[in-house]
Amino acid sequence: MIMAGSWRVETLQAERFRLDGGAMFGVVPKPLWNRSHPADEKNRIAMVTRCLLARGEGRVVLVDTGMGSDWSDKEKEIYAIENGERSIMTALASRNVEPEMVTDVILTHLHFDHAGGAVSRSDGGLAAAFPNARYHVQESQLQWAQRPTEKDRRSFRYDTFMPLEQEGRLTLVQGAAEILPGIHVEPTTGHTIGHQIVRIGEGRGAVVYCGDLIPTAAHVPIPWVMGYDLHPLTTMQEKRTLLAKACREEWSLVLEHDPFFGAVRVRSEGDGFAPAGAVEGIE
Repeated sequence: MIMAGSWRVETLQAERFRLDGGAMFGVVPKPLWNRSHPADEKNRIAMVTRCLLARGEGRVVLVDTGMGSDWSDKEKEIYAIENGERSIMTALASRNVEPEMVTDVILTHLHFDHAGGAVSRSDGGLAAAFPNARYHVQESQLQWAQRPTEKDRRSFRYDTFMPLEQEGRLTLVQGAAEILPGIHVEPTTGHTIGHQIVRIGEGRGAVVYCGDLIPTAAHVPIPWVMGYDLHPLTTMQEKRTLLAKACREEWSLVLEHDPFFGAVRVRSEGDGFAPAGAVEGIE
């Protein structure tokens, strides 16, 4: 746990899962990425869903929700999902936070590994998992998720956000905004239209939740971008802008999918950037 402005910030590990290493690293050759993220016999690399919990200003804020539990046995095998004792609910309970206590959920975007835990199944079907929370998402991301392309349609599961829309729980954000005092969101469109990063705190020492802009420490170098990105050249420019600010302001960058590092600071290296060590207090 660390402080960022008036907010007490900590990470929560929900599921472990695996995705194809080639898809995660795009044009980067396997002999390079396999050093830090060794692939299994199906070419999948180990990943986690690392969510963020922020408490302050009379609010309990959750950033992203993991994959949720509404998966078939076949799907669990495909993605090697481990979410029996590992889920966002279990992680919150370990911090003495009940679902009813969460006041706000900020979703970086609506891909299944980020928004799956936003809903839960009961006798009446799928409903908001956090019954007293407002869910904040970019309006452009919701519109995109409703009509994705052939390239990215498998990244969305309509059931993970349809109940939120039907229940009137979505707060649609338009562009950069201060969601709550000291909590800002900023759109980045390289990964998907309407993706947003989350910054907690002002100026030096802020905590930034990178979402899928920088999913692991291995993705800090500018050219290391995912094959999943819709606009990889845009991702590269967005990374350069963020990392330059992170260097100047000594920001802590929370890595949503890295199984080894919860958060890192970065340093300039030549004409790019590199991780400068893990951040104490963030797992």
